[in-house]
Formats: sequence, C-alpha cells, structure tokens
Amino acid sequence: MKTITQNLQAIKNSLNNNQIKLVVVTKTRTPEEVEEAIFAGATSIGENRVQEAEIKFSKIKNLDQTEKRLIGRLQSNKVNKAVKIFDTIDSVDSLKLSQKISKSAESIGKKQRILLQINSSGEKTKTGFGFDSKEKILQCINMPGVEVEGLMTMGPNTTDINLITEAFYKTKKLFDEIKKTDKANITTLSMGMSGDYKIAIREGSTSIRLGTAIFGPRE
Repeated sequence: MKTITQNLQAIKNSLNNNQIKLVVVTKTRTPEEVEEAIFAGATSIGENRVQEAEIKFSKIKNLDQTEKRLIGRLQSNKVNKAVKIFDTIDSVDSLKLSQKISKSAESIGKKQRILLQINSSGEKTKTGFGFDSKEKILQCINMPGVEVEGLMTMGPNTTDINLITEAFYKTKKLFDEIKKTDKANITTLSMGMSGDYKIAIREGSTSIRLGTAIFGPRE
C-alpha cells in the first residue's frame, strides 16, 4: 500500500505541466495524517466543517504557511467563525450567504477570499448558483469585504462520463462569460475531485480537490 507521501508526490508530478492547484481534502483525517501531507508538500488543505476544522487546526504543527480552505457547506450561524479561521471559503452558494460573509469580514477589517458554488448538475441535493445567475454572481463580485476569486462546482453523482463532462463544460463557459465583464477579476475555476479530476482538467479546471486519491478510502 502506498503512503500518503507517495500518493501526493505522484499526483503532484502528474500535474506539473498543467499548473493546476491541488487542494488536499483533509476532512475526517487525523492531525497526524494532515501533518504528513503538509510535510510531503501540501500547500493548501480543505475542510468540510467549521467546528471540526477549528479543533484540528489547533493540533497541527507548521500550519502557518498552509492555506486553509472551507470546502463544505457553510451554515449561516457559523459564518463569523469561518471568516476568522479560513483563508478562503470555497462553498458560497447564494447571494444571501455572500452578504453575510461580506458583513462579517468587514466587521473585523478582513477581505475574505471566496469561491462561488455553481450547481452544474441541477441535482436537488446540491446547492449553488444556477447557470442563469450571472447577475447575482456579479453582485457578489461587487460586494465589499469579499474577494471573489472564481467559481467552484462538484460534478454530478454519476459514472456517466458524458454527464460529468457536460457539467464541467457548462461551468467553464459561465466562468469565461463572467471573466469578460469589466469588474470581474476571477482566476480560479475549481472543478474535480478524486473520481473525476482528470475530466475536470480536460474541461479547463485550474484547481482540484483530492482526498481519497491521497489518503486512501476512509475507514
């Protein structure tokens, strides 16, 4: 069985020519596992839950130089805490949530980096902006207290390569449309996880989120 270090190095080597950002998904992983990943070269980690992350971050050594990202759904009552402990919030799925983050960040003099989540599959179990939400996305971009770095989506829950490809293609198209507007300075298109990241890269992803491919299946 390959180690965390071996898995991470193999993936990083495969991404070298693509200039793809790798976010290591550390949800449910132990502080020791996260430390091994950081020692092996992980520069960005993603957590799903605010409370779990706060406890874990306090136990991890050498975290100062590591980018901390919230990749799970953010509840309104956890916004203030999330703004304090995360460098970037990748799962902003509504105008209302963006407004709350904006207000919270302004209150502590912070410019909170965020990604806007797109519901590219249309699945009812997923949240996010639709492909017809261009105006709302631009409203978020113009808000004080936040810096919209780009868009994020999760591929559909299917093994159908055509459906996955279509979801990523449409998200890239929306990304390009937003990017053409005068006030949008977005650079990040976060698409792709352990099961579909190769498709996402082909469709224009600039950032992928990998957990299982690095740590192995959860026990």
